[in-house]
Amino acid sequence: MPTSALPKPFDTGLAERGMERWRQEAQAAGGELGAWAEAFVDDADGRALLEAVAGNSPFLGQILTRELSTVRRIVEEGHDAAFAALMVGVERDGAGERNTDALMATLRVAKRRAALLIAMADIAGAWPLERVTGALSELAETALRLASAHLLRKAADGGMLTLPDPERPWVGSGLIVLAMGKLGARELNYSSDVDLIVLYDDEVVRTPKPDHLARTFIRLARDLVRIMEERTKDGYVFRTDLRLRPDPGATPLAVSVSAAEVYYASVGQNWERAAMIKARPVAGDPEAGAAFLRTLEPFVWRRHLDFAAIQDIHSIKRQINAHKGHREITVNGHDIKVGRGGIREIEFFAQTQQLIFGGRDPRVRIAPTLKAIGALTDTGRVPAAALEELTEAYHFLRRVEHRVQMIDDRQTHRIPETAEGVAHLATFLGYPDGEAFRAALLARLGRVEDRYAELFEEAPPLSGPGNLVFTGTDDDPGTVETLARMGFQDPSRVIAIVSGWHRGRYRATRSTRARELLTELAPGLLEALAGTPQPDAALVNVDSFLGKLPAGVGLFSLFYANPWLLTLVAEIMGTAPQLALTLSRNPLLLDAVLSPDFFDALPGRDAIAAEHARAMAAARDFEDALALSRSWTNDQRFRAGAQILRGITDGDRSGPFLADLADVVVADLANRVAEEFARRHGRVPGGSWVVVAMGKLGSRQLTITSDIDLIVVYDAPADSRQSDGPKALAPNEYFIKLTQRLTNAITAPMADGRLYEVDMRLRPSGNAGPLATSLEAFVKYQGKDAWTWEHMALTRARVIGGDPALAARVDAAVRAVLTAERDPDRLLRDVADMRRRIDKEFGTPNVWNVKYARGGLIDIEFVAQYLQLRHGAAHPDILSVHTAAAIGNAARSGLLDAAVAEELVAALRTWRRVQGFLRLTTDGVLDPAQASPSLVPGLGRAAFPDDPPPVDFAALDTRVRALAARAHDHYRRLVDEPAAQLPPVNTPAPLAEEKPVP
Repeated sequence: MPTSALPKPFDTGLAERGMERWRQEAQAAGGELGAWAEAFVDDADGRALLEAVAGNSPFLGQILTRELSTVRRIVEEGHDAAFAALMVGVERDGAGERNTDALMATLRVAKRRAALLIAMADIAGAWPLERVTGALSELAETALRLASAHLLRKAADGGMLTLPDPERPWVGSGLIVLAMGKLGARELNYSSDVDLIVLYDDEVVRTPKPDHLARTFIRLARDLVRIMEERTKDGYVFRTDLRLRPDPGATPLAVSVSAAEVYYASVGQNWERAAMIKARPVAGDPEAGAAFLRTLEPFVWRRHLDFAAIQDIHSIKRQINAHKGHREITVNGHDIKVGRGGIREIEFFAQTQQLIFGGRDPRVRIAPTLKAIGALTDTGRVPAAALEELTEAYHFLRRVEHRVQMIDDRQTHRIPETAEGVAHLATFLGYPDGEAFRAALLARLGRVEDRYAELFEEAPPLSGPGNLVFTGTDDDPGTVETLARMGFQDPSRVIAIVSGWHRGRYRATRSTRARELLTELAPGLLEALAGTPQPDAALVNVDSFLGKLPAGVGLFSLFYANPWLLTLVAEIMGTAPQLALTLSRNPLLLDAVLSPDFFDALPGRDAIAAEHARAMAAARDFEDALALSRSWTNDQRFRAGAQILRGITDGDRSGPFLADLADVVVADLANRVAEEFARRHGRVPGGSWVVVAMGKLGSRQLTITSDIDLIVVYDAPADSRQSDGPKALAPNEYFIKLTQRLTNAITAPMADGRLYEVDMRLRPSGNAGPLATSLEAFVKYQGKDAWTWEHMALTRARVIGGDPALAARVDAAVRAVLTAERDPDRLLRDVADMRRRIDKEFGTPNVWNVKYARGGLIDIEFVAQYLQLRHGAAHPDILSVHTAAAIGNAARSGLLDAAVAEELVAALRTWRRVQGFLRLTTDGVLDPAQASPSLVPGLGRAAFPDDPPPVDFAALDTRVRALAARAHDHYRRLVDEPAAQLPPVNTPAPLAEEKPVP
């Protein structure tokens, strides 16, 4: 064997230790083999070969000293004869083997010997690339045939299959083992996985247990993988990958032919068409395998391609930035398989052109990469110079790939990261130093990159921030890097989600056109999501949204024509969980976004009522009314939320709109509930009822996520004994059940969710009291038994529905309570004590908890409520359900300093804006430690809309804390400090446990 082609040992110490082990094994072998081995290591040529192997590859060095007889055969008979004898031996030993462990041992020993033989032929330059890859492929194919035959016999012996020819178990078995990728094209690399698809033809298989058919072949596939890749004392055969099967995340290891045909015909992707170019039956039933591939020919080789399909084919690799003349490639760590200018670009150079032209020209339907490019050249599709350059580069890169893998038998395609590692690889390849290798590698990568980029010079670009490739089964390294740079925390999960869309997992992505549109939309969508506070969570929301769509082409076309709409959806999914939920339930809301008036000023009460009436006119019955009310209300809330998100309105200005919305909807439902209830129970003669809003709804400052505080007051003549319906009820029972029906109508979960959550704990006696209260009991309770905090809550009471005459009486009763004379010291003491108790239970140093933080909403609302109760008797004009209006009234009446009132109202409006924004973008309260930089601009606009946006969160936080501190100072001077000067009392009035704080 000539030594001139052999590389020098990079690690002479490693080479010397290899020689020592060789001599030890020679002595242990003894006899003729030992004598040969001693003589071989002492021969200059023999020693050069051993040092070239052991001094560059620890893996091969270990095999070398275990396989003296194999080395002797190679040296004496030559590589070709030795390999042929090896394959004959493994066929002989494995063909009839019934013991799985024995078969596994046979295959592993054969793999070890073949790995050494093929490596020696490659290192010595005795075999060209095609012979090296062909021998590796032949070994893998033989192992798969023997293992599959063994498992078929085993299944037959177990009574699970009936084999037409037990001596040749593969014949008529229906088992199909398709080799894909490099094995399919007979281009296996030195440490490659074998990509397989395991199928069974359910029309061919014979079985006495048809109910167990799928389970039988799934078990067979699992055992096939174990035989091939399980590591034992003898090593392994080949790592095996089954992820190229149809929709691997949702299908078993073995797929029926009928299911596979349906998949490829309905949701098969263009990259799967490219993969199928190299598909080849290698084990199992050859006739069944050939028949299956014939059925796929229309899927793989389309005679007619529209522009969108060609775009999608190009996008298989076009999303990798291929720029002609670009040379910013670093050798260290470069991936020569999927990196720029690498092997994958040569493969896709062939496959993309094959997909485009192969439907009409069968001459280009060739699996091996270089032969395919040659066929494209012969048919005038590729210039001869490109074929020459790509062929030379392919041979070079595959040789580099093999050396990288031989060093430690690792399935890697990366050039070493360190300079020493590059120098080692250069030596193994026969270069004098690392720099010479670097120059040679960069030259090939550049040529490949240029030729590859030429394919897409006239293809429409996919805009994007870098690699965004979601085809195939392995994560594209460039895509992982791009996604991480964009801010995604789990790029692999992102790739899995987007790949799932392309696999047609959802109804919306099952059509070819929908997936082609998604190809174009994905980069822009991911860029928009990357700008949200939590991109990964935003993508999960988008995934949920797509999963609920009944169809996709229309919506995706809408996005394609209106890119700003896609940006809005990304913004909603990433920053507004409540709106995201609403949009997921009703994607048709996006049609409303396109209406010219969607971003106009929110309408007033009259316009809301008119629009609601038009929507409800379509209700056919009570259930229909419940559904329509939810759908329509959610549409309106979505509109308000989108405007808050875009800064068109804010949490303060939208409060009256959201309250008007609830007023109209709840009042209408109350009437409908009463009508429905009367069908069964009639009406109470002379009776009437009203719905009273409290809390945020009462003060007309609702937020997107607010529940609504309600109480129901009724009145009935003293002589009324029962209602006049078929199922008569006493008045108190009648109105209690009617109230219960109303709350159920509002809160019942339906397709569009609940209308509102309802809180009725502000009724007299709280949870201990009846759901509905008679006017007489209400007046009596408020006059004699109510705590101070209940009168404070009453400052925001407002009738929103029911009988107008009773509404006037309830309003008068409430006003009478609020304008009654009261002990000012007791009032002051109660207000201060109540605030302390709330602070003890809910107090927080987090100023962004704008309800409970000192200087926040409760402090300001308590000031307004205290002033109204303190001065209502003498100054009834102070009263208002609106907190800001009540504070303004106090200032105008001379009861509060105007400057203090102005600051309190400014703080109140700030907190409402902040709360409205946070209710959309967080769980309601912002944790400063989790404040995302992307959230700060929107939060800053919400807090201080008239000022320049804050530089960072720290600056915004400082300013907000200062605002809260000033508001708290005013509260202390108005309430806490005067209360502290009062003499103590022995009987403080505790808050009733069953009643909420106001």
